[in-house]
Amino acid sequence: MRFLCVAAFIAILWCSLWGRAFSLQVVDPQELGRRALRQHLTSELVTGRRGKILDRDNRVLASTLAIKSVFVRPYEVESPYTVSVRLAGILGVDPKFIRKKIRKGRNFVWIKRKIDDRAAAAIKKQGLKGVYLQTEFGRVYPNKMLSGNLLGYVGIDEKGLAGIEYAFNKTLTGSSSKFVVQRDAAGRRLFLQGAEETTPLQGDDISLTIDSEVQFFAEQAVQYAVNAYDAKWGGAMVVDVVSGDVLAWAQAPMFNPNVFGQYSSSQRRDRIAQDAFEMGSTIKPFLMAAALEENIIEPDTLVFCENGRWRLHNVRIRDTKKLQWLTAKKVLSYSSNIGTAKIGLDLGATRYRDYLVRLGFGKKSPLPLAGQSSGILRPLKRWTQVDLANAAFGQGFSATMPQLAEAYLALANGGVRKPLRLVKNFSLAENVQKERSQRIFSEETARNVLAMMQDVVEHGTGKSAAISGVSIGGKTGTAQKASRSGGYGGKYTSSFVGLVPAQNPRFITLVVVDEPAKNYYGSKVAAPAFKEIAMRYMALNGTLPDSEQSRLFATTAPAKRKPTYGERRFDVGGKPQISGESVPDLRGKSVRFAMEIYARQGIIPSVQGSGAFVKKQKPAAGAKWSAGAKQQYILWLSEQS
Repeated sequence: MRFLCVAAFIAILWCSLWGRAFSLQVVDPQELGRRALRQHLTSELVTGRRGKILDRDNRVLASTLAIKSVFVRPYEVESPYTVSVRLAGILGVDPKFIRKKIRKGRNFVWIKRKIDDRAAAAIKKQGLKGVYLQTEFGRVYPNKMLSGNLLGYVGIDEKGLAGIEYAFNKTLTGSSSKFVVQRDAAGRRLFLQGAEETTPLQGDDISLTIDSEVQFFAEQAVQYAVNAYDAKWGGAMVVDVVSGDVLAWAQAPMFNPNVFGQYSSSQRRDRIAQDAFEMGSTIKPFLMAAALEENIIEPDTLVFCENGRWRLHNVRIRDTKKLQWLTAKKVLSYSSNIGTAKIGLDLGATRYRDYLVRLGFGKKSPLPLAGQSSGILRPLKRWTQVDLANAAFGQGFSATMPQLAEAYLALANGGVRKPLRLVKNFSLAENVQKERSQRIFSEETARNVLAMMQDVVEHGTGKSAAISGVSIGGKTGTAQKASRSGGYGGKYTSSFVGLVPAQNPRFITLVVVDEPAKNYYGSKVAAPAFKEIAMRYMALNGTLPDSEQSRLFATTAPAKRKPTYGERRFDVGGKPQISGESVPDLRGKSVRFAMEIYARQGIIPSVQGSGAFVKKQKPAAGAKWSAGAKQQYILWLSEQS
């Protein structure tokens, strides 16, 4: 009986096994095959690196590096307490925060994204079950604050949120691609030689017209003006007349896009593009040009300036000095509001406003930047005689710095308007180019206005902008700011626009200082900043007279202030201060640090192996930097420092 029972049990077990095998092999093979594929194969979304942002000489302003992020698969974690405590010690966060995430019961949770290389190495060394490192891409701005407001910044997912990063997000963003990978029983990815996606995914690079060296000393000069006069904000633009290229787009205070979250939205704001100001007397040259073009005046036409006080329809217009009879040339030179207002009234609102529109005021600049202001230029039907008089000397309407720069570019270009250019590999649409490249003034009119502006610097309000041995045309501006309660208050915007040389200009420099406290005249606040920028730009190009060379670097340096947010500045030569003229010893340094050093030299090295630290480098430390095609830069990586 016992034998029969055992035999029957074995027979039943044997039949069950054969039945199960029959079911697996014959009845449900396709469904089970699909389930096996789902368990052992998975699709992964891979996004390419974001494209670089370069200056006109291919110096790297923004680049992307591989950065580790840490995540957890909660169902694999054996001891949430141990994992949370160890990760918290490495990442510097609260263990309760990590433990709460682990206990949520999800299959995947981020603990911290884009951690530093040493933290990633420490986590890997712990070997915690269920804790993984994922390679992502992180945006790096190697020159820190240089051009920060213009460049903008990206979010945690590498999407542009402001500035050039936002305006060209589609161009810069790498494309995405899905591909299938194998996993083992624990869900870990199996890396197979040659199985990686080979489709090029990297985003396109953007080359700006900005010159990093010009940008640096423009920022330095503006920062000094803001500090010296306790101003709210300062901005400067340098424009090449021949090409229309914007060489500098400087603002102060500045911000570091590497740590953009530590700044307020107002500090991150690109006010050159997004804020419009009443430009004051810097508008007067366009009134003069329009009056000359319409034969209302000649340079020697006499205008009575009413001894500095004049009433127009119960509105009092004042000059800073008691001026009487002046030629039109001297009206501009001494910046007489009364004389300019009288010329504006003779010209008429219709003709004057038409010239302003043709110069680009009241419309957004064609520069490829999001969030630009169009300024304020009221409809003609709303202009009274008082409005016309105010507009003649730059009040009653507002403009952005790019609009003002493009208008002055028309004067410098012989009366022909041409568009500004900020991005080298971006061209305006053909119809926009045609609209922007139109003749506004005759060559004779432009030449006469430039001569008037030269007299402003040599004998008028712009004397503080004069450079010995250099002919400069310029115009000061001091605009009283409108009050929120109506009318004008006690705050001012100081400005200066200079063209060098005065006749046949090669470059234009605009400086605007908003709400200076200690002095508000453009001749005292903005003109010296222009002079500093112009001298250093001419020295850079070898056109500064020898008599001024010795004075250049004896000028007052920007007031010292405590660096914030890990600030490190870019030197005039465009090279990182840490490395000088030779390659530093990068062995043992993090790969991120090494890539920043190379990026500042405009070099992208070849990377061999894997890891977070540099084990070996070529060329060796001490070799001279050389960006030529013959020199190859290689970094070999290791997991240990």
